[in-house]
Amino acid sequence: MVTTNNIDKLLTVREVAEILHVHPNTLRRWSDTGRIKFLRITERGDRRYKFSEVASFLDSFNDYVNKP
Repeated sequence: MVTTNNIDKLLTVREVAEILHVHPNTLRRWSDTGRIKFLRITERGDRRYKFSEVASFLDSFNDYVNKP
């Protein structure tokens, strides 16, 4: 059975850019180079980001910053 507890929320470019405090074009560039994973949806090819992927990206960045 599918419930909202086991579905990863999909975020827009604007939402993720706000979370990461970067410009949306920076996020798109990072996506194109594989720095952060994304999905393409709709015929237009809109980008969506899984919340868990964004959280993992932040964790890896924080680990890098906090190293002695």
